[in-house]
Amino acid sequence: MPATSGKKLFVGPRFRRIRQQLGLSQTQIAEGLGISPSYVNLIERNQRPVTAQILLRLAETYDLDLRDLATADEDRFFAELNEIFSDPLFRQIDVPKQELRDLAELCPGVTHALQRLYAAYTEARQGETLAAAQMADRDVGTRYEANPVERVRELIEANRNYFPELEQAAENLRDELNVPAEGLYAALAARLREKHSIQTRIMPVDVMRETLRRFDRHRRQLLISELVDPPGRAFQLAFQLGLGECAQALETIIGRAGPLDDAPRRLFRITLGNYFAAAVMMPYPAFLAAAEALNYDIHVLAQRFNSGFEQVCHRLTTLQRPNARGIPFFLLRVDNAGNVSKRFSSGTFPFSKFGGTCPLWNVHSTFDTPDRLLKQVIELSDGTRYFSIAQMVRRPVAPHPLPQPRFAIGLGCEIRHASRLTYAAGMDLEKTEGTPIGVNCRLCERENCAQRAEPPITRTLILDETTRRVSSFAFSNAREL
Repeated sequence: MPATSGKKLFVGPRFRRIRQQLGLSQTQIAEGLGISPSYVNLIERNQRPVTAQILLRLAETYDLDLRDLATADEDRFFAELNEIFSDPLFRQIDVPKQELRDLAELCPGVTHALQRLYAAYTEARQGETLAAAQMADRDVGTRYEANPVERVRELIEANRNYFPELEQAAENLRDELNVPAEGLYAALAARLREKHSIQTRIMPVDVMRETLRRFDRHRRQLLISELVDPPGRAFQLAFQLGLGECAQALETIIGRAGPLDDAPRRLFRITLGNYFAAAVMMPYPAFLAAAEALNYDIHVLAQRFNSGFEQVCHRLTTLQRPNARGIPFFLLRVDNAGNVSKRFSSGTFPFSKFGGTCPLWNVHSTFDTPDRLLKQVIELSDGTRYFSIAQMVRRPVAPHPLPQPRFAIGLGCEIRHASRLTYAAGMDLEKTEGTPIGVNCRLCERENCAQRAEPPITRTLILDETTRRVSSFAFSNAREL
């Protein structure tokens, strides 16, 4: 949302999203900007322009980075729409990229509806067993239920992975406890015992078996496996407290999501409980101040807040308080088979919802270098550059002879933020060549990639028995319509 002096802009949906992110009514933001509530209403309905002066006043009054707030959602929506309309289903429909961008900007509600519809279509198309079951069951009450994991991810993205009610509750709790990070576990256990009559017990693995945490409602006991490390134990206690002490806040947030089936509702509550637990371990003001002072040194932050590497990386993606924002990071967690089990983006990185990740991104290489943190400049096909770090993590320990669970954590940001990271110290970010990657193989149109696993769905596959190329797939330069 550039603010060019004297220029009038019609940016109603973007203005409305900024107001909603600030938690303000039209009357409140009108007072702050010195304009009438009716004018705000007309701006948000695109019936009146917003001047550059009003945008600058908005930025100054609420300490906003308008570029980040205006483009993050739109870029993400555009990337997802582009992925959807690249499907062969739409092969006969030539939708210009500009129309997709206009849709993402002006009609975010329609964009969201299309995303959900396509997600349901994709799962139905892939789920032959489910389709057979639906054909066999003619009960009127039987219906398709979308993937609850994707539904909750959508809700987190809609909130930019920031929930102010939970942040405030976590800060209040830490103020009441008034203990350093190393004393948090004992303080949380005492609060559970004294305020909720819940005893915490660390149990042997032969008793807990495959369970890491279990709350026994009848005996009022919180049982935690001995396999859980100290940061994980504190996290589980904070999670349990969150379910009890923040029940009303949780229901308020869930209620704002609109009608939800039972599975996504339960998963969303669990996710919000996890969010609260992380906020208790790493309170927003102290954590942001430390992150900035340490140039986002994750290992030092983990030591200071008695947290794990993944916990710190995840927490960094939530620093989206309007008047005190951190670097807008994106995060990915994958296993050594490439399965994505966690992804968050508070910036503009275009994660694919319907496929894996690019093998050229060195997050996958961490399994070969388990004790090293890797860094990389990556570049998408549109020229957008990002700086990322990656490291393998083990969690939790598994008893012999079970395989030890391993995951790779990738954390990154747009290249313009990278100079604030200790990991980029000494690098000439402008001259460093970026590794060319794609969102995933099915959407990537880069030619001659030796790592390509499948041809792009937007191009015609060329089959020639007389030639063997570097890539297993050759395809036309012309986009299919």
